[in-house]
Amino acid sequence: MNIKLENLTAIQIGKLVNERTIKPREVIEYFIDRINKRNKSINAFTYTRFDYALKEADKLEMRLEKGEYCGPFAGVPFAMKDFLSSKKGWTHSYGGVKSLIQEDQDDSPFTCAMEALGGIAIGKTNAPQFGFRGTCDNYLYGATRNPFNLDYNSGGSSGGSAAAVSDGLVIISEAGDAGGSIRIPASWCNLFGFMASFGLVPSVSRPDAWSASHPYCINGAVTKDVYDMLVLFKEMAKYDPRDPFSIPFYNIDTTFSDISNLKIGYTYDFNIYKIDKRIKNMMDETISILKKNGFNIEKAHFDLDIDSNYITDEWCKSISIDTSIMINKLKENGFDLIADHSDELPPEFIEWYYKSRDINLNEYYDYHILRTKLLDCFNNAFNNFDLIISPVTLIPPVLNTSNTIGPKYIDNKEVNRVIGFTTTYLSNFIGYPSASIPSGIFENNLPLGFQVIAKRFHDKDIFDFAYQFSKIKPWINNFDIALDRKIDI
Repeated sequence: MNIKLENLTAIQIGKLVNERTIKPREVIEYFIDRINKRNKSINAFTYTRFDYALKEADKLEMRLEKGEYCGPFAGVPFAMKDFLSSKKGWTHSYGGVKSLIQEDQDDSPFTCAMEALGGIAIGKTNAPQFGFRGTCDNYLYGATRNPFNLDYNSGGSSGGSAAAVSDGLVIISEAGDAGGSIRIPASWCNLFGFMASFGLVPSVSRPDAWSASHPYCINGAVTKDVYDMLVLFKEMAKYDPRDPFSIPFYNIDTTFSDISNLKIGYTYDFNIYKIDKRIKNMMDETISILKKNGFNIEKAHFDLDIDSNYITDEWCKSISIDTSIMINKLKENGFDLIADHSDELPPEFIEWYYKSRDINLNEYYDYHILRTKLLDCFNNAFNNFDLIISPVTLIPPVLNTSNTIGPKYIDNKEVNRVIGFTTTYLSNFIGYPSASIPSGIFENNLPLGFQVIAKRFHDKDIFDFAYQFSKIKPWINNFDIALDRKIDI
């Protein structure tokens, strides 16, 4: 095959398949070959289902032979995050927890959307235990390496997905975000990573239908292309009455709109963070580009008078509540994950299990007071701006270790090593749409992205802005650094 499919978008591949220029089986075989050759070097996939994918490709070919249109993503291979249930009959491991590997009971919103658009599932990708960190590493499968520089981490928690897409092993992959798990790896792997407004993408949780709300947890994806993500988001944003927060009758236009009237505010630190000088330089460069290209942009003021470590700790505590409940319920049924399988869990996870397990009513109240303060602060900012841009992470990508986590200090300030090196969880506290947009390649050949946040339910503003930025500073050619690297290790 003369076409380099890894360089195409999902829309472009779907068009070739629907036009019968290329067969679905040829597409799947092409990407199987890439996975077999390249995955070992980055450790993106936890397992693959090639036989399944080939059978689905043959079914698609039969439909095409009958003259059917098979969707805009016809024949496009996609991967899912090996964390929660995402494809019925497959398995998930809660992010590399061996004793918890079990069969998926449901399809995720991402999987439902991708299959409705014509995509074909091919495997599952790596994530940290319970998604509890902004890096991608676990004791069962190991760290996922950054395709741009194998010494560094891909970011987390959806790091396997980001590495797989960045390295051209699949075109689109599932990601989920409760504190930055879409945006962090997207930033570190030169991808567009979008987290929708809470309520637009349904979250069906049982037995507790409200479990995705503290903080807000949102299913999504990482892609190379903004339009691919827009088409996917339109399909994912469907009302589901099983989700008590699901918003009915939300429709999104898949044509891009003029954004010259949008007012953009920028912040380096939300008035609470310390940032690495390399991130400051990236933001300066991004802001300069926007100003030179006529964007209406000025500095945004945030009057957050709260220590960032307190906010980070509150995130760690709150996200651990449901995990602690699950672990306690397992213990009631005779399975003690903490006592009998602690070797499968990092010490940071166990620490926050105990802290969340013992939370009292006053602490829970204080947590909601914090969220209220953050909501009011962002609403005040959005009185003056349509979009806010900021760093995604306060540091560049970190080196892989035996238990990869963030730094202990940033600019001499001690930080929470689980997620204290990012700003992304602020959006999860309040449910506002956010994305990571590639800004360029920086030190050590590593990508960095910047974050854009919009008002709730103004998700389309993010797409319009990202599309415009991609025309001003295209990031598609940056992938050559990853695609041309040595793959035998």
